[in-house]
Amino acid sequence: MERRQPPQTEEGWYVLHDFRSIDWDAWRDAPERRRSRAIEEGIEYLSAAESVADAEEGDSATFAVLGHKADLLVLHLRPTLADLDALERRFEGTALAEFTERADSYLSVTEVSGYMSQDYFDEDAEVEDTGMARYIETRLKPEIPDSEFLSFYPMDKRRGPEDNWYDLPFDERAEHLSSHGDIGKDYAGRVTQIISGSIGLDDFEWGVTLFGDDPTDVKELLYEMRFDPSSSRFAEFGRFLSARRFPPEDLGAFLAGERIPREGEESHGEHPHAGGESGGHHHGESGGHHEGSGDHHHGDSSSSGRGDHGGSGGPHGDDDEDLRSELEDMGVYAGQPHGEDVHAVVLYSAADAEELFEEVDGLRGNFDHYDTHVKTAVYEPQDGGDDSETAVVSLWETERAASTAAGFLADLPDIVRQAGDDEGDSWGTMGMFYSVKPEHRGDFLGTFEEAGELLAEMDGHRKTDLLINREDENDMFIASRWDSREDAMQFFRSDAFSEAVEFGRDVLTDRPRHVFLA
Repeated sequence: MERRQPPQTEEGWYVLHDFRSIDWDAWRDAPERRRSRAIEEGIEYLSAAESVADAEEGDSATFAVLGHKADLLVLHLRPTLADLDALERRFEGTALAEFTERADSYLSVTEVSGYMSQDYFDEDAEVEDTGMARYIETRLKPEIPDSEFLSFYPMDKRRGPEDNWYDLPFDERAEHLSSHGDIGKDYAGRVTQIISGSIGLDDFEWGVTLFGDDPTDVKELLYEMRFDPSSSRFAEFGRFLSARRFPPEDLGAFLAGERIPREGEESHGEHPHAGGESGGHHHGESGGHHEGSGDHHHGDSSSSGRGDHGGSGGPHGDDDEDLRSELEDMGVYAGQPHGEDVHAVVLYSAADAEELFEEVDGLRGNFDHYDTHVKTAVYEPQDGGDDSETAVVSLWETERAASTAAGFLADLPDIVRQAGDDEGDSWGTMGMFYSVKPEHRGDFLGTFEEAGELLAEMDGHRKTDLLINREDENDMFIASRWDSREDAMQFFRSDAFSEAVEFGRDVLTDRPRHVFLA
Protein backbone atom coordinates (compact mmCIF):
# COMPACT_ATOMS: atom_id res chain seq x y z
CA MET A 1 0.00 0.00 0.00
CA GLU A 2 1.39 3.39 -1.05
CA ARG A 3 1.74 5.85 1.81
CA ARG A 4 1.60 9.46 0.69
CA GLN A 5 4.07 11.91 2.19
CA PRO A 6 2.26 14.97 3.51
CA PRO A 7 3.76 18.38 2.68
CA GLN A 8 5.82 19.74 5.54
CA THR A 9 4.44 22.64 7.56
CA GLU A 10 5.84 25.24 9.89
CA GLU A 11 3.65 26.90 12.48
CA GLY A 12 3.65 30.50 13.68
CA TRP A 13 1.25 32.33 15.97
CA TYR A 14 -1.79 30.78 17.62
CA VAL A 15 -5.16 32.27 16.75
CA LEU A 16 -8.28 32.48 18.89
CA HIS A 17 -11.64 33.66 17.60
CA ASP A 18 -13.56 34.36 20.82
CA PHE A 19 -17.27 34.85 20.10
CA ARG A 20 -19.44 36.27 22.89
CA SER A 21 -23.17 36.81 23.26
CA ILE A 22 -24.46 39.64 25.44
CA ASP A 23 -27.15 38.90 28.00
CA TRP A 24 -29.24 41.89 26.96
CA ASP A 25 -31.92 41.34 29.60
CA ALA A 26 -29.31 41.40 32.35
CA TRP A 27 -27.67 44.44 30.78
CA ARG A 28 -30.92 46.41 30.68
CA ASP A 29 -31.79 45.48 34.26
CA ALA A 30 -28.36 46.26 35.71
CA PRO A 31 -27.88 49.47 37.68
CA GLU A 32 -25.93 52.23 35.97
CA ARG A 33 -22.88 51.79 38.22
CA ARG A 34 -22.52 48.11 37.19
CA ARG A 35 -22.84 48.96 33.52
CA SER A 36 -20.33 51.80 33.80
CA ARG A 37 -17.86 49.51 35.52
CA ALA A 38 -18.39 46.82 32.85
CA ILE A 39 -17.72 49.33 30.08
CA GLU A 40 -14.67 50.72 31.84
CA GLU A 41 -13.11 47.31 32.49
CA GLY A 42 -14.10 46.09 29.02
CA ILE A 43 -12.38 49.03 27.35
CA GLU A 44 -9.32 48.52 29.54
CA TYR A 45 -9.12 44.81 28.65
CA LEU A 46 -9.71 45.28 24.90
CA SER A 47 -7.29 48.21 24.65
CA ALA A 48 -4.57 46.29 26.47
CA ALA A 49 -5.12 43.29 24.18
CA GLU A 50 -4.93 45.41 21.03
CA SER A 51 -1.75 47.07 22.24
CA VAL A 52 -0.36 43.58 23.04
CA ALA A 53 0.51 44.64 26.57
CA ASP A 54 0.50 40.99 27.62
CA ALA A 55 3.11 39.59 25.21
CA GLU A 56 6.21 40.49 23.26
CA GLU A 57 4.40 40.22 19.93
CA GLY A 58 1.01 39.41 18.44
CA ASP A 59 -2.17 41.28 17.55
CA SER A 60 -5.81 41.61 18.66
CA ALA A 61 -8.94 43.30 17.36
CA THR A 62 -12.56 43.80 18.42
CA PHE A 63 -15.64 43.28 16.23
CA ALA A 64 -19.41 43.58 16.46
CA VAL A 65 -20.91 40.36 15.08
CA LEU A 66 -23.93 40.68 12.79
CA GLY A 67 -26.84 38.26 13.18
CA HIS A 68 -27.92 35.83 15.89
CA LYS A 69 -24.78 33.70 16.18
CA ALA A 70 -22.95 36.08 18.55
CA ASP A 71 -22.71 39.75 19.48
CA LEU A 72 -19.01 40.31 20.04
CA LEU A 73 -15.84 38.85 18.54
CA VAL A 74 -12.42 39.37 20.07
CA LEU A 75 -9.74 38.08 17.71
CA HIS A 76 -6.34 37.29 19.25
CA LEU A 77 -3.03 36.24 17.68
CA ARG A 78 -0.24 35.31 20.08
CA PRO A 79 3.03 33.33 19.96
CA THR A 80 1.94 30.65 22.46
CA LEU A 81 -1.15 28.86 23.73
CA ALA A 82 -0.24 30.07 27.21
CA ASP A 83 -0.65 33.64 25.95
CA LEU A 84 -4.15 32.86 24.65
CA ASP A 85 -5.07 30.98 27.80
CA ALA A 86 -4.13 33.97 29.95
CA LEU A 87 -6.12 36.33 27.72
CA GLU A 88 -9.22 34.15 28.00
CA ARG A 89 -9.04 33.99 31.77
CA ARG A 90 -8.23 37.67 32.09
CA PHE A 91 -11.42 38.52 30.23
CA GLU A 92 -13.46 36.35 32.57
CA GLY A 93 -12.17 38.47 35.44
CA THR A 94 -13.68 41.68 34.02
CA ALA A 95 -17.05 43.11 34.97
CA LEU A 96 -17.98 42.94 31.28
CA ALA A 97 -17.71 39.14 31.31
CA GLU A 98 -20.59 39.00 33.82
CA PHE A 99 -22.92 40.09 31.01
CA THR A 100 -21.59 37.70 28.35
CA GLU A 101 -21.78 34.05 27.44
CA ARG A 102 -19.39 32.37 25.08
CA ALA A 103 -21.38 31.69 21.92
CA ASP A 104 -18.56 29.99 20.04
CA SER A 105 -14.79 29.93 19.67
CA TYR A 106 -12.22 28.67 17.23
CA LEU A 107 -8.60 27.77 17.93
CA SER A 108 -5.98 27.47 15.20
CA VAL A 109 -2.38 28.32 14.32
CA THR A 110 -0.88 30.17 11.38
CA GLU A 111 1.22 28.02 9.09
CA VAL A 112 3.10 27.66 5.83
CA SER A 113 3.59 24.45 3.92
CA GLY A 114 5.68 22.84 1.24
CA TYR A 115 3.17 23.94 -1.40
CA MET A 116 4.53 27.44 -1.00
CA SER A 117 8.27 26.79 -1.10
CA GLN A 118 9.87 23.41 -0.69
CA ASP A 119 13.25 25.12 -0.40
CA TYR A 120 12.07 26.60 2.87
CA PHE A 121 11.98 23.12 4.39
CA ASP A 122 15.18 21.75 2.88
CA GLU A 123 17.78 21.62 5.61
CA ASP A 124 20.66 22.90 3.49
CA ALA A 125 18.71 25.31 1.28
CA GLU A 126 18.08 28.99 1.71
CA VAL A 127 15.08 30.93 0.46
CA GLU A 128 16.86 33.35 -1.84
CA ASP A 129 13.69 35.01 -3.18
CA THR A 130 13.29 37.96 -0.82
CA GLY A 131 9.63 38.33 -1.77
CA MET A 132 8.96 34.71 -0.85
CA ALA A 133 10.92 34.97 2.40
CA ARG A 134 8.99 38.07 3.36
CA TYR A 135 5.69 36.47 2.44
CA ILE A 136 6.44 33.39 4.55
CA GLU A 137 7.16 35.62 7.52
CA THR A 138 3.86 37.49 7.09
CA ARG A 139 1.96 34.22 6.89
CA LEU A 140 3.47 33.02 10.17
CA LYS A 141 3.15 36.37 11.97
CA PRO A 142 0.33 38.30 10.29
CA GLU A 143 -1.12 41.63 11.29
CA ILE A 144 -4.88 42.00 11.56
CA PRO A 145 -5.87 44.37 8.74
CA ASP A 146 -7.58 47.66 9.53
CA SER A 147 -10.52 46.79 7.28
CA GLU A 148 -14.03 47.33 8.55
CA PHE A 149 -15.63 44.01 7.52
CA LEU A 150 -14.67 40.50 8.63
CA SER A 151 -15.96 37.13 7.47
CA PHE A 152 -14.88 33.99 9.31
CA TYR A 153 -15.54 30.36 8.43
CA PRO A 154 -13.92 26.98 9.15
CA MET A 155 -13.39 24.44 6.38
CA ASP A 156 -12.21 20.94 5.55
CA LYS A 157 -10.86 19.26 2.47
CA ARG A 158 -13.30 16.63 1.27
CA ARG A 159 -12.56 12.99 1.96
CA GLY A 160 -15.49 11.32 0.19
CA PRO A 161 -15.67 8.07 -1.75
CA GLU A 162 -15.54 9.88 -5.11
CA ASP A 163 -13.54 13.04 -4.35
CA ASN A 164 -10.82 12.65 -1.78
CA TRP A 165 -8.34 15.53 -1.65
CA TYR A 166 -5.82 13.52 0.31
CA ASP A 167 -5.69 10.77 -2.30
CA LEU A 168 -4.61 13.17 -5.04
CA PRO A 169 -0.93 13.20 -6.06
CA PHE A 170 1.07 16.18 -4.80
CA ASP A 171 1.47 17.75 -8.25
CA GLU A 172 -2.29 17.66 -8.86
CA ARG A 173 -3.01 19.24 -5.48
CA ALA A 174 -0.39 21.91 -6.11
CA GLU A 175 -1.92 22.69 -9.51
CA HIS A 176 -5.36 23.10 -7.94
CA LEU A 177 -3.97 25.45 -5.34
CA SER A 178 -2.09 27.56 -7.86
CA SER A 179 -5.19 27.91 -10.04
CA HIS A 180 -7.26 28.80 -7.00
CA GLY A 181 -4.72 31.41 -5.97
CA ASP A 182 -4.84 33.06 -9.39
CA ILE A 183 -8.49 33.91 -8.80
CA GLY A 184 -7.61 35.74 -5.63
CA LYS A 185 -5.10 37.97 -7.39
CA ASP A 186 -7.97 39.80 -9.04
CA TYR A 187 -9.02 40.93 -5.56
CA ALA A 188 -5.64 42.30 -4.57
CA GLY A 189 -6.08 45.41 -2.48
CA ARG A 190 -9.71 44.62 -1.75
CA VAL A 191 -9.71 41.38 0.24
CA THR A 192 -7.14 40.31 2.82
CA GLN A 193 -6.91 36.94 4.54
CA ILE A 194 -5.49 35.16 7.53
CA ILE A 195 -5.38 31.38 7.06
CA SER A 196 -4.71 29.15 10.06
CA GLY A 197 -4.52 25.40 10.51
CA SER A 198 -6.64 23.66 13.13
CA ILE A 199 -6.14 19.94 12.60
CA GLY A 200 -6.09 18.51 16.12
CA LEU A 201 -6.95 21.91 17.61
CA ASP A 202 -10.60 22.36 16.65
CA ASP A 203 -13.46 20.74 14.75
CA PHE A 204 -12.34 21.61 11.21
CA GLU A 205 -9.01 21.53 9.43
CA TRP A 206 -8.57 25.26 8.75
CA GLY A 207 -9.97 28.56 9.82
CA VAL A 208 -10.34 31.30 7.19
CA THR A 209 -10.70 34.95 8.16
CA LEU A 210 -11.32 37.42 5.34
CA PHE A 211 -11.13 41.19 5.66
CA GLY A 212 -12.33 43.99 3.40
CA ASP A 213 -13.81 47.45 3.50
CA ASP A 214 -16.61 46.45 1.10
CA PRO A 215 -18.46 43.24 2.13
CA THR A 216 -19.53 42.64 -1.46
CA ASP A 217 -15.87 42.17 -2.44
CA VAL A 218 -15.68 39.24 -0.02
CA LYS A 219 -18.99 37.89 -1.33
CA GLU A 220 -17.89 38.14 -4.97
CA LEU A 221 -14.55 36.49 -4.25
CA LEU A 222 -16.10 33.53 -2.48
CA TYR A 223 -18.79 33.21 -5.15
CA GLU A 224 -16.20 33.10 -7.91
CA MET A 225 -14.11 30.59 -6.01
CA ARG A 226 -17.10 28.29 -5.59
CA PHE A 227 -16.79 27.47 -9.29
CA ASP A 228 -13.15 26.47 -8.97
CA PRO A 229 -12.63 22.69 -8.50
CA SER A 230 -10.56 23.28 -5.38
CA SER A 231 -13.80 24.45 -3.77
CA SER A 232 -16.54 22.83 -5.85
CA ARG A 233 -15.04 19.33 -5.66
CA PHE A 234 -12.86 19.31 -2.60
CA ALA A 235 -14.05 21.85 0.00
CA GLU A 236 -16.47 21.47 2.91
CA PHE A 237 -17.44 24.61 4.85
CA GLY A 238 -18.67 25.32 8.34
CA ARG A 239 -20.90 28.24 9.20
CA PHE A 240 -19.98 31.78 8.28
CA LEU A 241 -19.89 34.65 10.78
CA SER A 242 -19.75 38.30 9.70
CA ALA A 243 -18.63 41.24 11.80
CA ARG A 244 -17.64 44.92 11.78
CA ARG A 245 -14.51 46.14 13.49
CA PHE A 246 -14.76 48.88 16.08
CA PRO A 247 -12.22 50.46 18.46
CA PRO A 248 -12.36 49.49 22.15
CA GLU A 249 -13.30 53.05 23.14
CA ASP A 250 -16.59 52.60 21.27
CA LEU A 251 -17.63 49.70 23.51
CA GLY A 252 -20.14 51.93 25.32
CA ALA A 253 -21.74 52.95 22.02
CA PHE A 254 -21.90 49.30 20.97
CA LEU A 255 -23.65 48.27 24.19
CA ALA A 256 -25.99 51.26 24.00
CA GLY A 257 -27.17 50.23 20.54
CA GLU A 258 -25.76 53.34 18.93
CA ARG A 259 -24.59 53.35 15.35
CA ILE A 260 -20.84 52.78 15.14
CA PRO A 261 -19.75 54.85 12.15
CA ARG A 262 -17.28 54.09 9.42
CA GLU A 263 -14.11 56.01 8.79
CA GLY A 264 -14.66 59.68 8.12
CA GLU A 265 -17.88 59.85 10.13
CA GLU A 266 -18.24 61.33 13.59
CA SER A 267 -17.73 58.76 16.32
CA HIS A 268 -16.87 58.25 19.95
CA GLY A 269 -13.40 57.05 19.02
CA GLU A 270 -13.52 55.92 15.53
CA HIS A 271 -11.28 53.17 14.23
CA PRO A 272 -8.78 54.30 11.59
CA HIS A 273 -9.64 51.89 8.81
CA ALA A 274 -7.28 53.70 6.47
CA GLY A 275 -8.92 52.72 3.21
CA GLY A 276 -6.41 50.78 1.20
CA GLU A 277 -4.65 49.31 4.14
CA SER A 278 -6.43 46.08 3.56
CA GLY A 279 -4.63 45.91 0.26
CA GLY A 280 -2.39 43.13 1.28
CA HIS A 281 -2.98 39.50 0.56
CA HIS A 282 -4.12 38.24 -2.76
CA HIS A 283 -6.73 36.08 -1.17
CA GLY A 284 -5.10 33.63 -3.44
CA GLU A 285 -6.02 30.43 -1.71
CA SER A 286 -9.35 30.77 -0.12
CA GLY A 287 -10.39 27.26 -0.87
CA GLY A 288 -7.36 25.37 -2.02
CA HIS A 289 -4.80 27.13 0.07
CA HIS A 290 -6.02 25.30 3.07
CA GLU A 291 -3.90 22.23 3.01
CA GLY A 292 -1.00 23.60 4.95
CA SER A 293 -2.16 26.97 3.69
CA GLY A 294 0.74 26.93 1.40
CA ASP A 295 -0.28 26.92 -2.20
CA HIS A 296 0.74 30.07 -3.95
CA HIS A 297 2.36 33.00 -2.25
CA HIS A 298 0.14 35.94 -2.86
CA GLY A 299 1.62 38.80 -1.06
CA ASP A 300 0.34 39.45 2.31
CA SER A 301 2.88 41.56 3.53
CA SER A 302 0.71 42.19 6.01
CA SER A 303 3.12 42.94 7.07
CA SER A 304 6.51 42.25 6.91
CA GLY A 305 7.31 43.73 3.58
CA ARG A 306 7.40 46.81 5.60
CA GLY A 307 8.34 49.15 2.86
CA ASP A 308 11.52 50.04 4.66
CA HIS A 309 12.45 52.52 1.97
CA GLY A 310 16.07 51.79 2.09
CA GLY A 311 16.45 50.88 5.68
CA SER A 312 16.28 54.35 7.11
CA GLY A 313 14.20 53.20 9.99
CA GLY A 314 15.40 49.68 9.93
CA PRO A 315 18.09 47.58 11.52
CA HIS A 316 20.66 50.33 11.82
CA GLY A 317 18.46 52.42 14.12
CA ASP A 318 20.39 55.17 15.87
CA ASP A 319 23.24 55.02 13.33
CA ASP A 320 20.82 56.01 10.59
CA GLU A 321 19.54 58.90 12.67
CA ASP A 322 23.11 60.12 13.15
CA LEU A 323 23.67 59.95 9.41
CA ARG A 324 20.45 61.84 8.76
CA SER A 325 21.53 64.55 11.15
CA GLU A 326 24.88 64.84 9.41
CA LEU A 327 23.20 65.07 6.03
CA GLU A 328 20.86 67.73 7.34
CA ASP A 329 23.85 69.75 8.58
CA MET A 330 25.21 69.54 5.04
CA GLY A 331 21.92 70.78 3.61
CA VAL A 332 20.96 67.37 2.25
CA TYR A 333 17.40 66.31 2.93
CA ALA A 334 17.30 62.62 3.85
CA GLY A 335 13.60 62.25 4.54
CA GLN A 336 11.96 60.68 7.54
CA PRO A 337 12.49 57.04 8.56
CA HIS A 338 9.34 55.97 6.71
CA GLY A 339 8.75 58.94 4.48
CA GLU A 340 6.78 62.01 5.40
CA ASP A 341 3.65 62.69 3.41
CA VAL A 342 4.02 59.39 1.55
CA HIS A 343 5.44 55.94 2.26
CA ALA A 344 7.39 54.26 -0.51
CA VAL A 345 7.94 50.64 -1.51
CA VAL A 346 10.62 50.00 -4.13
CA LEU A 347 11.34 46.59 -5.64
CA TYR A 348 13.69 45.60 -8.44
CA SER A 349 12.91 43.02 -11.11
CA ALA A 350 14.90 41.24 -13.79
CA ALA A 351 11.75 40.62 -15.84
CA ASP A 352 11.05 42.09 -19.25
CA ALA A 353 9.91 45.67 -18.66
CA GLU A 354 6.84 45.35 -20.87
CA GLU A 355 5.71 42.18 -19.12
CA LEU A 356 6.37 43.76 -15.73
CA PHE A 357 4.39 46.86 -16.67
CA GLU A 358 1.34 44.79 -17.66
CA GLU A 359 1.43 42.99 -14.30
CA VAL A 360 1.84 46.23 -12.37
CA ASP A 361 -0.95 47.89 -14.32
CA GLY A 362 -3.32 45.13 -13.21
CA LEU A 363 -2.34 45.57 -9.56
CA ARG A 364 -2.59 49.33 -9.85
CA GLY A 365 -6.22 49.08 -10.91
CA ASN A 366 -6.96 47.39 -7.59
CA PHE A 367 -4.76 49.76 -5.59
CA ASP A 368 -6.69 52.70 -7.02
CA HIS A 369 -9.76 51.58 -5.10
CA TYR A 370 -8.18 53.07 -1.99
CA ASP A 371 -7.73 56.68 -1.02
CA THR A 372 -4.38 55.88 0.61
CA HIS A 373 -2.85 54.94 -2.76
CA VAL A 374 -0.77 57.77 -4.22
CA LYS A 375 0.75 56.09 -7.26
CA THR A 376 2.43 52.93 -8.52
CA ALA A 377 4.76 53.07 -11.50
CA VAL A 378 7.44 51.16 -13.37
CA TYR A 379 10.86 52.79 -13.82
CA GLU A 380 13.33 51.59 -16.43
CA PRO A 381 17.09 52.18 -16.28
CA GLN A 382 18.27 54.77 -18.73
CA ASP A 383 21.23 52.78 -20.03
CA GLY A 384 19.58 49.36 -20.05
CA GLY A 385 22.87 47.55 -19.43
CA ASP A 386 23.17 43.86 -18.70
CA ASP A 387 23.22 44.39 -14.94
CA SER A 388 20.43 46.97 -14.92
CA GLU A 389 17.16 46.20 -13.18
CA THR A 390 13.70 47.61 -13.70
CA ALA A 391 12.15 49.14 -10.59
CA VAL A 392 8.58 49.22 -9.33
CA VAL A 393 7.76 52.13 -7.03
CA SER A 394 4.53 52.25 -5.03
CA LEU A 395 3.65 55.29 -2.90
CA TRP A 396 1.04 55.28 -0.13
CA GLU A 397 -0.21 57.71 2.47
CA THR A 398 0.15 55.26 5.37
CA GLU A 399 2.89 52.88 6.41
CA ARG A 400 0.55 49.93 6.87
CA ALA A 401 -0.89 50.38 3.38
CA ALA A 402 2.62 50.48 1.94
CA SER A 403 3.51 47.41 3.93
CA THR A 404 0.62 45.34 2.65
CA ALA A 405 1.14 46.59 -0.91
CA ALA A 406 4.74 45.37 -0.67
CA GLY A 407 3.43 41.83 -0.29
CA PHE A 408 1.49 42.04 -3.54
CA LEU A 409 4.38 43.62 -5.36
CA ALA A 410 6.75 40.92 -4.12
CA ASP A 411 4.68 38.48 -6.18
CA LEU A 412 5.55 40.24 -9.45
CA PRO A 413 7.75 38.30 -11.90
CA ASP A 414 11.49 37.96 -11.26
CA ILE A 415 11.69 40.22 -8.21
CA VAL A 416 15.31 40.16 -7.12
CA ARG A 417 15.27 42.46 -4.10
CA GLN A 418 13.39 45.16 -2.26
CA ALA A 419 14.99 48.45 -1.30
CA GLY A 420 15.93 48.09 2.34
CA ASP A 421 16.80 44.41 2.20
CA ASP A 422 20.16 43.89 3.84
CA GLU A 423 22.60 42.68 1.20
CA GLY A 424 25.32 42.23 3.79
CA ASP A 425 28.34 43.31 1.75
CA SER A 426 27.07 46.61 0.32
CA TRP A 427 25.21 49.81 1.06
CA GLY A 428 22.59 51.54 -1.03
CA THR A 429 21.35 55.08 -1.52
CA MET A 430 18.25 56.15 -3.36
CA GLY A 431 17.31 59.67 -4.40
CA MET A 432 13.62 59.87 -5.29
CA PHE A 433 11.09 62.35 -6.62
CA TYR A 434 13.28 63.95 -9.23
CA SER A 435 10.58 65.78 -11.21
CA VAL A 436 12.51 67.48 -13.99
CA LYS A 437 11.26 70.59 -15.75
CA PRO A 438 10.63 69.45 -19.35
CA GLU A 439 12.80 72.19 -20.81
CA HIS A 440 15.73 71.05 -18.65
CA ARG A 441 15.45 67.30 -19.25
CA GLY A 442 18.50 67.28 -21.54
CA ASP A 443 20.48 69.27 -19.00
CA PHE A 444 19.56 66.81 -16.26
CA LEU A 445 20.56 63.77 -18.32
CA GLY A 446 23.83 65.39 -19.34
CA THR A 447 24.69 66.30 -15.76
CA PHE A 448 23.87 62.79 -14.61
CA GLU A 449 26.24 61.37 -17.22
CA GLU A 450 29.03 63.65 -15.99
CA ALA A 451 28.27 62.69 -12.38
CA GLY A 452 28.43 59.04 -13.36
CA GLU A 453 31.96 59.49 -14.64
CA LEU A 454 32.97 61.07 -11.32
CA LEU A 455 31.27 58.32 -9.33
CA ALA A 456 33.09 55.65 -11.29
CA GLU A 457 36.38 57.01 -9.98
CA MET A 458 35.29 57.17 -6.33
CA ASP A 459 36.51 54.59 -3.86
CA GLY A 460 33.82 52.19 -2.77
CA HIS A 461 31.36 53.03 -5.56
CA ARG A 462 29.89 50.01 -7.33
CA LYS A 463 27.13 51.25 -9.62
CA THR A 464 24.63 54.05 -10.10
CA ASP A 465 21.50 53.85 -12.24
CA LEU A 466 19.14 56.55 -13.41
CA LEU A 467 15.62 55.12 -13.64
CA ILE A 468 12.85 56.78 -15.64
CA ASN A 469 9.09 56.38 -15.28
CA ARG A 470 7.72 54.54 -18.34
CA GLU A 471 4.69 56.82 -18.32
CA ASP A 472 6.40 60.13 -17.57
CA GLU A 473 9.87 60.73 -18.97
CA ASN A 474 10.40 63.66 -16.60
CA ASP A 475 9.86 61.57 -13.44
CA MET A 476 13.08 59.88 -12.33
CA PHE A 477 15.04 58.51 -9.41
CA ILE A 478 18.67 57.58 -8.86
CA ALA A 479 19.84 54.38 -7.16
CA SER A 480 23.46 53.75 -6.16
CA ARG A 481 25.31 50.94 -4.46
CA TRP A 482 28.47 51.28 -2.39
CA ASP A 483 30.90 49.05 -0.54
CA SER A 484 29.93 50.70 2.76
CA ARG A 485 27.91 53.48 4.33
CA GLU A 486 31.07 55.53 4.85
CA ASP A 487 31.84 55.36 1.11
CA ALA A 488 28.37 56.73 0.40
CA MET A 489 28.80 59.46 2.98
CA GLN A 490 32.09 60.52 1.42
CA PHE A 491 30.15 61.20 -1.76
CA PHE A 492 27.50 63.23 0.07
CA ARG A 493 30.30 65.27 1.67
CA SER A 494 31.95 65.96 -1.67
CA ASP A 495 31.94 69.24 -3.62
CA ALA A 496 30.51 67.34 -6.59
CA PHE A 497 27.39 66.45 -4.65
CA SER A 498 26.98 70.00 -3.35
CA GLU A 499 27.14 71.26 -6.91
CA ALA A 500 24.54 68.69 -7.96
CA VAL A 501 22.20 69.91 -5.22
CA GLU A 502 22.58 73.51 -6.41
CA PHE A 503 22.01 72.41 -10.00
CA GLY A 504 18.85 70.60 -8.97
CA ARG A 505 17.30 73.76 -7.61
CA ASP A 506 17.22 75.16 -11.14
CA VAL A 507 16.09 72.14 -13.14
CA LEU A 508 13.70 70.32 -10.79
CA THR A 509 10.09 71.33 -10.12
CA ASP A 510 10.54 70.41 -6.46
CA ARG A 511 13.36 69.18 -4.25
CA PRO A 512 13.97 65.46 -4.02
CA ARG A 513 12.22 64.45 -0.83
CA HIS A 514 14.21 61.37 0.14
CA VAL A 515 17.73 60.10 0.13
CA PHE A 516 17.18 56.58 1.40
CA LEU A 517 20.07 54.92 3.13
CA ALA A 518 20.07 51.15 2.73
